[in-house]
Amino acid sequence: MSGFKRFLATARPLNKTPCWTAYPSSSGTRALVKPFVNSSLRYASTSSSGSSDGSNTNSSSGRWKSKWRTFKYLALMVGAGTVSYGALTTYYRRHPIRQAEPDKTKKTLVILGTGWGATSLLKTLDTSLYNVVVVSPRNYFLFTPLLPSCTVGTIEHRSIMEPIRHITRHKQRAVHFYEASCTDIDPVNKIITVEDQSDIKGEISKSTISYDFLVVAVGAENNTFGIKGVTEHACFLKEIWDARRIRTKLMDCIETAAFPGQTNEEIERLLHMVVVGGGPTGVEYAGELHDFLVEDLIDWYPDLANKVKLTLVEAQPTVLPMFDRKLVEYTESTFQSHKINILTNSAVKEVSDKSITIETKDKERLDVPYGLLVWATGNTQRSLVRDLMTKLSSEQTSRRGLLVDEFLRVKGDSAIWALGDATFTRYAPLAQVANQQGQYLGKFFNKLGRLEAQQQQALLKALPADKENASSSTLGEDPSWPKMRTFHYSYQGSLAYIGADRAIADVPFFGTKVASGGFATYLFWKSAYASLLFNPRNQAMVLTDWTKKTIFGRDISRE
Repeated sequence: MSGFKRFLATARPLNKTPCWTAYPSSSGTRALVKPFVNSSLRYASTSSSGSSDGSNTNSSSGRWKSKWRTFKYLALMVGAGTVSYGALTTYYRRHPIRQAEPDKTKKTLVILGTGWGATSLLKTLDTSLYNVVVVSPRNYFLFTPLLPSCTVGTIEHRSIMEPIRHITRHKQRAVHFYEASCTDIDPVNKIITVEDQSDIKGEISKSTISYDFLVVAVGAENNTFGIKGVTEHACFLKEIWDARRIRTKLMDCIETAAFPGQTNEEIERLLHMVVVGGGPTGVEYAGELHDFLVEDLIDWYPDLANKVKLTLVEAQPTVLPMFDRKLVEYTESTFQSHKINILTNSAVKEVSDKSITIETKDKERLDVPYGLLVWATGNTQRSLVRDLMTKLSSEQTSRRGLLVDEFLRVKGDSAIWALGDATFTRYAPLAQVANQQGQYLGKFFNKLGRLEAQQQQALLKALPADKENASSSTLGEDPSWPKMRTFHYSYQGSLAYIGADRAIADVPFFGTKVASGGFATYLFWKSAYASLLFNPRNQAMVLTDWTKKTIFGRDISRE
């Protein structure tokens, strides 16, 4: 055999196994010789597209293992970073920074209220530019969209309350907060009167505060429309103590109905829950009450659960008039399947301790007995706002709230601004409106505060009163002056929970409105509200409450 043929016979394709070949020796015996194989040679018995021994499969498996290891390392790094960021954020929120003391050379900005508008203003405001004072009878911000969930124990009260000092203590310059009610505004002398209305008072319970700029964000109060007996016998749903009262009275009705010897007529009255108002608040409360009945009462009060009756009373032709018609029909059909009675075109004329008088569309009057009455209708102005409107009567010609210009400045006074439910504008009285107004006003005051005192006065005088001029005016010859843009509201959509893990949504999407309802919308509703909570603490508490309710059910104890 020639040398070249012997080489081809002994060559192997990159095989680590030694290739030994027998050759004849001079002595007549055979010797084992290991041939030299050049590593650069690539011989294979199969084509380049694959091999019969599965070598390509092993190579592909190795690549997948390498990618999986890379993914695991990346996931580990992202997880570690997220945990570290969360820990640092929690530590920062738990340990506030050292703040600068008030500066006498700065102007005093007084904010009345701790609602949506005031809180978003405070979060946006650069407090190093002003001496900021906040006055409110409650020392917390309340996330009102989830308030109906508190009435039946789906969410605990503390979960949607954020102490206002958790915000003020993280500002650059110290903010003075006083838990008190503003009882009077003197626009001539720029002085407000505050009064401590808590149960425990000190030696001084009334004082005055001077201001350079004032923001009125006190919200509104429930509108009873002058109907007799509403204030004395109905439960409202606007503040946290309203939710506590409803929860207590609800359990009182149930336990009283279970008292031995009650007549059937009295049991029916005690277990009839009436909601007046077909807006989002009334509809969501009816949905939460239905869930409480189906998911909890039926287990712990089997003899009474089937006797509970829910009625929703609305003066307009339909409930949820601000939603798409298809969503209104979907809500009404859902309530009908849940055996929630809807009385539209029905106006409440009188309220007593055990019944309400309703006038139907046909002018027929009905006496409806009830155990629990929840009043969730419109708003009316607080006495403080009405008094200020009287003092500025030459410019304040509306009875529905303070009139403001396009910069949210109160008409008739260049040093007072107002936002939220305390005002009367072309926008609906919604939380998202007040929230955007607060953000706008915070940016406005940040720009204003960076100017010198004389420039501030000149700029405030130069602010145009109408929107058309404001959008094109440079507001001064000095190019260093900021351009003060007017307020523009951006509609973010409407959400409402209707019970049985269903919700409706009417949201804008690329210039059009998208209307949806059902379980998927309910998940969107939960994620949207959880993300809108102002801090991780409340987000964690709300998510925990939802989880506890799913696993253990709602608490049926009477508070």
